[in-house]
Amino acid sequence: MTTGTTPGFVCSHHHLYSALVRGMPAPPQTPTNFLEILEQVWWRVDAALDLEMLEWSAKLGALEALKSGTTAIVDHHESPNAIEGSLSVIADACAEVGVRAICSYGITDRHGPDGATAGLAENERFIKDGGRGMVGIHAAFTCEQSTIDATVGLAEDLDVGVHVHVAEGFTDAGSGAALARRSKENWLLVHGVHLPDGLSFAGMMAHNPRSNMNNSVGYADPKRFGGRVVLGTDGIGADMLDEFRLAFVKLREDNVTSTPQTPWNWLENGWMLVPEAESDEVTWNYPIMDPWHLAYTTGVHPLDITVDGKKVLDNGVTTKVDEAEVRAKAAEQAKRLFAKL
Repeated sequence: MTTGTTPGFVCSHHHLYSALVRGMPAPPQTPTNFLEILEQVWWRVDAALDLEMLEWSAKLGALEALKSGTTAIVDHHESPNAIEGSLSVIADACAEVGVRAICSYGITDRHGPDGATAGLAENERFIKDGGRGMVGIHAAFTCEQSTIDATVGLAEDLDVGVHVHVAEGFTDAGSGAALARRSKENWLLVHGVHLPDGLSFAGMMAHNPRSNMNNSVGYADPKRFGGRVVLGTDGIGADMLDEFRLAFVKLREDNVTSTPQTPWNWLENGWMLVPEAESDEVTWNYPIMDPWHLAYTTGVHPLDITVDGKKVLDNGVTTKVDEAEVRAKAAEQAKRLFAKL
């Protein structure tokens, strides 16, 4: 078989706990807009999570990432009833699979000042204990100004960036833009769908085309953000070749003169967030790993992956964990989650 190679890809924005939600019970009512999707689906899921669920959802998400050629994940997490220790559980689960992880806890005032304080404390604990992370904010519209100020201050004290959703929906358009104006070069802003043209911001913007379409929030038109765009999935797996193809067809739908090179650049920009992933080696079942071929070729998957000089995927089989066990344990945790919902 003729094969091709690339470095490991980076999923620049993920929610690993979402690995458990496939097949979840329907919400009490059918959501009709983005805010209702948050209220009736995701905020109910967040509140039902515990540390055991987090462990196996992270292992499953990391395993599925690895089997799609993704060796690094930038995760954004919330579990308001299981905050303390949550980031370590996620990071350790990813490391067990052989996937790099940058973790953050999304601070919010949705659960009162104690919840916001606990979220701040978890980000601080994890990073001070040697974890690789950023300080997370859920979104500006769910936070008091004092909470945002405290979060930005903590990130500066720890010399790390802020990882935050901005202007994903109309609800967050104004507050998200205001927060984006405060951004620093080490920040990771996510979505930016409803940011105004010409807005001055620093850091990187994570484009999540599949999620944006799924939630019907609109097209971010990420080319208006220049070269500071990375690709994420917002929790819908971590198959970055698939996300690249979707980013391309959406871009081309908007402008037929667009080429695959633009979203390929967004994909490669993930190495700016996790530079070590560029030294990982992925051997694929397809010989020509260039954007023009891959934009129109499905069924491309990795055969072998080496991370830090160690083989973590061997002829499609994970070497550090038992895939069948991970999937079985994750299925058990999904049943627990569904029962709570």
